[in-house]
Amino acid sequence: MIHMEGITKHFEKDTAVKDLDLSVRKGSIYGLLGSNGAGKTTLLKILTGIYKTDKGSVFIEKLPVYENVPLKQKVVFIPDSHYFFPQATIAQMADYYRSFYPDWNQERYHKLQQIFNIDPNRKIHRLSKGIQRQVAFWLSLSCMPTVLILDEPIDGLDPVMRQKIKNLLFQDVAERELTVVISSHNLREIEDICDHVGIMHNGSVVIEKDLDDLKSDSHKIQVAFSNAEHEENVLKKLHILHKEKRGSVLLLIVRGKKRNIEEIVRSSNPLIFDLLPLTLEEIFIYEMGGIGYEVENVLI
Repeated sequence: MIHMEGITKHFEKDTAVKDLDLSVRKGSIYGLLGSNGAGKTTLLKILTGIYKTDKGSVFIEKLPVYENVPLKQKVVFIPDSHYFFPQATIAQMADYYRSFYPDWNQERYHKLQQIFNIDPNRKIHRLSKGIQRQVAFWLSLSCMPTVLILDEPIDGLDPVMRQKIKNLLFQDVAERELTVVISSHNLREIEDICDHVGIMHNGSVVIEKDLDDLKSDSHKIQVAFSNAEHEENVLKKLHILHKEKRGSVLLLIVRGKKRNIEEIVRSSNPLIFDLLPLTLEEIFIYEMGGIGYEVENVLI
C-alpha cells in the first residue's frame, strides 16, 4: 500500500530524514513513534507530498506521491497544528473540502454531525482546540480517504471523544480497508489502536514490527539467585536492555521469546522469578536507551 525506500530530506545543513525505508500494509493502522526531533512530522509531510525528497522514492498504491493530484485526492492529512480559513464556518470549510475531494460523502457528513454534535454554522476560530480537532476529523472522514495520516491526533480531546474517534477509525479500517498512519507521543493510545509500530531516531527507523511481536519480544524480569555464580551465568545468556539491583533482587528488561527466557533463568534454580510483559511506553524507553537516548533511574 505505502512504500518508502531510501528516503532522505535535508533542510540547509540539517538532515531530517536519512536513508529511511518504511512499508505500511493496506487496511492497517501504523503507529510512528520516536524521540523529539526524530523526523516524524517531516516524514509525514513527505508521505503526503507536501515535501519533495532529496533522495529516495515514495509510493502509495504503487504510484508516486509528489505532485500526483489524483492520488492526493485519496489522501487526507490532519496535522498537529490545524489551519482553517479565517472567519470560516464548519459548513463553509465542508464546501471547500468537497471541491477538492471527489469521494466526499455528504450523507456521511450529516451522520458525523450527529456523532460530533457541533453546529455546522459555527465559526471554527471561535471553537476550543479540542472542538477544532473534532471538526478536523469530521471533515476528513467525510472525504472518504484511502489513506489517513495523523500527526498527534488526540491532543486536546476528552476521553469520550477519543473513544468515539477510535471507533470511527476501526469502522473504516474494517469496512473500507482504510490505511492509517499515526504519529503520536501518547503511547497508551497508540498501543490501543495500532497493529504495527515503527520507532524513529535521528531520521531513521530503528525498529519496525507488528505490535504483538514487539511486545512478545520484550519482558520485565524480577529474579534472585542463591549465589553469584548462578546470577552471572544467567546474565551472560540473556539479551539485557536494562539492569538494576534492589537488595538481592535483580530487575531486568530483556529481549527474547518468553519460553527461551524462562528456560535460561530456571536452569539456575532462582529463589525468586517473575516474568512480566512490558507496556509500549516501557518498551520505547528501554529500546531508545539501547541506542543512546535513555532515561536515568527509571522507576518501574
